[in-house]
Amino acid sequence: MFRTILTAALALSVAPALANDSIAELGTGGLILSRSDAVAMESEDLFISQEKVTVDYVFRNNTDKDVSAIIAFPMPDIEGDPNEMPAIPEAQSDNFLGFEVTIDGVDAKPQLEQRAFALGIDISADLKAQNVPLYPFGDAAKAALAKLPKEVAEDWENRGIIIEDTADDGSGMKTVYAPFWQLRSTYWWRSTFPANKAVHVSHRYKPSVGGTSSVSFFYDGQFQGQYTTYKTRYCMDDGFENAVRKAAKDNPDGYPQYFESRIAYILTTGGNWASGNIGDFKLTIDKGSPKNLVSFCGDNVRKVGPTTFEMTAKDFYPEHDIDILLLEPADDTSGGDNGNGG
Repeated sequence: MFRTILTAALALSVAPALANDSIAELGTGGLILSRSDAVAMESEDLFISQEKVTVDYVFRNNTDKDVSAIIAFPMPDIEGDPNEMPAIPEAQSDNFLGFEVTIDGVDAKPQLEQRAFALGIDISADLKAQNVPLYPFGDAAKAALAKLPKEVAEDWENRGIIIEDTADDGSGMKTVYAPFWQLRSTYWWRSTFPANKAVHVSHRYKPSVGGTSSVSFFYDGQFQGQYTTYKTRYCMDDGFENAVRKAAKDNPDGYPQYFESRIAYILTTGGNWASGNIGDFKLTIDKGSPKNLVSFCGDNVRKVGPTTFEMTAKDFYPEHDIDILLLEPADDTSGGDNGNGG
C-alpha cells in the first residue's frame, strides 16, 4: 500500500517533495527475556528486508535446574492521529505487524496485552465501556466512534481521546470523530528452558517501512536538508553519496529520481540473559532490487549477494539500534547497483 501511495505522489511531483509526502516508520525490535542469570543467548540470526524481519535465537540453560521465564515481544506504540499516519503492514488487525513465533519448531500461542492512553492516562476502560476497539486504525474503531452518544463524544474530545477530522470521502466534505489515543501492545508467553539444553526460538513479522516520495537530503545540486542527520543515522559513505550525485546529474531536472524507504530495528532492548552478550550474532540485510541503494551502520559489513549484506560478530553486545535507508528508483531508468555504506 505504501509503495502505491509513493508512486502516486511521484506521478504528481516534478520537484523534490522534501518533508512532504512522507510516512513514518515504526521502530520495532526483537524478543525481551525476563531477567535470568541462568539462560544465555548462544546465537542470534537476524534478517531484515522490506517484506519481512526474521530472527532465529538459540538460548541455553547452563544450569542443572529448569528455568521458567516470560518472553515478550513489544509492538511499537502507535498514535491514532489522522494527520500523522504511520506505515502499518496489517491495517485492520490488532496484530498489525503479522507477528508469529515458534519454539523448537512448534507454533507458540502468545497472549496480547493492550493498553490505550490519552495524555499519559490509561483510558482502556473508557473505550471498552463504549465497545470501541483499542486498536485505533481499523474500520471497526471508526464505526464504533460514529455511534458514540453526544455527551460521551464531547467528554472524550475534551480529554484528548478523540478529535474531529474533516475530509472528503468522495461525496463531499464530512466531519467525523477520529482516534487520538496511543496504543501500547505487547505479545508475551511463558517458556521453560530445560536444564543444560538449548532452546530454538524463531519469530517473524512484517516491518513498518516508512518513506518519502523524494530524496530529502539532496536538492539544488547539493547535500542539504536532512543530510547531517542522515549522515550520522545511516552512515552514508562516499560510494552511496556518489551514486546520489550521479543520479542527480543524469536527471535533466537536477535532482536524484529516487524515493526513500526507511526501516528502524531496535536492537538495544535485550540483554536480560546471562552475560548480556550474544555468543554469535549475524545480521543480514536485503535491499530488494539490485537497482536500489542502501546505507546502514555496521562493522565489517560484507556484500554476500546481489542484494544482500552481512555482518557477523562474536560475543556481541548491542550498543546501537539498526537504521536502514533505501533509495528506490522512481522509474526503471534510474539508479544502478550500489554497495552498502558500512
